[in-house]
Amino acid sequence: MSLRGTLTKVLIFTAVLLACAAPAVAQESLSVPDSGIPWIDRGPALAEPASLGPLSESPSSSAARSVAPPASLPASSGGFLQIPGTPGGAVPWSIVVMLTTLTLIPTILICMTPFARLLIVFHFLRQALGLQTTPTNQTLIGLSLILTFFLMQPVGLKIYDDSIIPMQAGQITALQALTRAEDPMRQFMVHFVREKDVALFIELAKEPRPASLNDVSMRVLLPSYILSELKAGFQIGTVLFLPFLIVDIVVASITTSVGMLQLPPVVISTPLKLLLFLMVDGWHLLIGSLMRSFQ
Repeated sequence: MSLRGTLTKVLIFTAVLLACAAPAVAQESLSVPDSGIPWIDRGPALAEPASLGPLSESPSSSAARSVAPPASLPASSGGFLQIPGTPGGAVPWSIVVMLTTLTLIPTILICMTPFARLLIVFHFLRQALGLQTTPTNQTLIGLSLILTFFLMQPVGLKIYDDSIIPMQAGQITALQALTRAEDPMRQFMVHFVREKDVALFIELAKEPRPASLNDVSMRVLLPSYILSELKAGFQIGTVLFLPFLIVDIVVASITTSVGMLQLPPVVISTPLKLLLFLMVDGWHLLIGSLMRSFQ
């Protein structure tokens, strides 16, 4: 009797557990598992039995309801560049143009402005004075940048008025703004480029001879301009070097004639060159001459 009673109690306990677990199992069997596929619609929630619909629904209609239609693409990008993988899928054109311009700033600064000529002249002046590290490279570069900004400010203002403001107002695109900004830079470079250098690069590029310098392509104008600036910088530096070279020759001749062979001539000539440069107000004359050479 004890064994039969134990078996009866076990059977009753098992039946109670099955009765409690039946609603949860039924709910899980009715829910649709997440397939992980974005274009499969899981359908409405199964909280109410009435939303299940008739059980005699055909398989084709069920498949048609489960597949969601693809989202329609926007008709226009609205001034945005579509780039897959970015948040929102689009990047404003202004950001693309700005980042591209930032990467090209060193090239623009060297090849399309007077920066190269100014820096070359200042390095020649330092070598002519016999000073190795004074002024420092940072000082010379900073001075060249400030003078370059002074010279290019009218050109930059014209570019801002003709291209940047209309682009920000949405009147023109970024490519049209770039085309408009090319004209002021072309006028500036054409004014200082040498025809000999232009003819050289036209021959190398095998392009037809233009009617005037204004018709030269930027492919030819850019290297021609930087070559002309290098020549102008070396010419000014050479002329600047000659007076100090004469001082070195005179000091070396005097020290040699009096028998001061153990004393290097540069020890005497460097203070004399500095004194001469300060007496004639050399910085004022040099900067004034350089600025007038661009007018």
